[in-house]
Amino acid sequence: MSETILEVKNLRTEFKREKSYVTAIHDVSFSLNKGEIVGLVGESGCGKSVTSMSIMRLLGDTSGKITNGEIRFKGRNLLDLSEREMQTIRGSRISMIFQDPMSSLNPPIRIEKQMIEAVRIHENCSKEQARKIAADMLHEVGIPDVENTLRSYPHQLSGGMCQRVMIAMAMACKPELLIADEPTTALDVTIQAQIMDLMKKIQKENGTTILLITHDLGVVAQMCSRVLVMYAGRIVEQADVHELFYNPKHPYTKGLIACVPKIGSDVRRLPSIPGSVPDLSVMPKGCKFAPRCQYASDRCLKGEPDLVLVDGRENHWIRCYLESKDQTM
Repeated sequence: MSETILEVKNLRTEFKREKSYVTAIHDVSFSLNKGEIVGLVGESGCGKSVTSMSIMRLLGDTSGKITNGEIRFKGRNLLDLSEREMQTIRGSRISMIFQDPMSSLNPPIRIEKQMIEAVRIHENCSKEQARKIAADMLHEVGIPDVENTLRSYPHQLSGGMCQRVMIAMAMACKPELLIADEPTTALDVTIQAQIMDLMKKIQKENGTTILLITHDLGVVAQMCSRVLVMYAGRIVEQADVHELFYNPKHPYTKGLIACVPKIGSDVRRLPSIPGSVPDLSVMPKGCKFAPRCQYASDRCLKGEPDLVLVDGRENHWIRCYLESKDQTM
């Protein structure tokens, strides 16, 4: 049996909107095992980044709050910890790579100082030792001129170099869990491939568990062993990566896969999913995907399905009335 690193149970996150609260994450449950890479996919606005911010407990500067559930890291519920206790875990045992490296780094501070401070917060070491750790990690992520990079300001580096710096900072304390939120956004395809290869290398050498948040199904197919598909703040399908791509069950998953450009296809006529992700304050009744689904019936419009096991499948879960087994997750 693989060791469970992270277990999220019935997570619910809400945001204040005027005088009331709206639900952004609705009773989400999943787990991550040691050393695996799991993809969390869906359109913008589906709740992927809010899920990651909830796990890291970084909602304090927003109007959001976790109102239900558990987030267990190696059996310990992170929601029971004080902010001070959480700070000892955040960045050391659990690290996160944010979407935009240029905005995640502090513009007027040299890379050297930012990395040294990040290391010394969690490691009991001198400034010189922290600098060596920073330099070693920059070398580890494939930066050729380490000394010049350390002396640089963020604006003097390319987007790909900044992303490598962010990965080096995230991995400096050898975390057991790495959350990567759209780590290749705004990077060209060559740099994207290098970043993905780097993350695979880190996972293999350190046994790091990675939650990869992305809208790019090509990246998921290349990187992940399992996939969680999110829509309107809910997990609507969960399966092994091969099973999901070759035997998708949920109409939303089928739509996402159909939208991936094929070699030789006419890019002027790419398929799309009609409609858009619903607004949090005006969620439809029943299945949240029903207004966009060509298979929706009266049952779909009246009641929301549970996340259930696909009949005859061991690890394939779906939130849909079309095909399910009477066993809730």
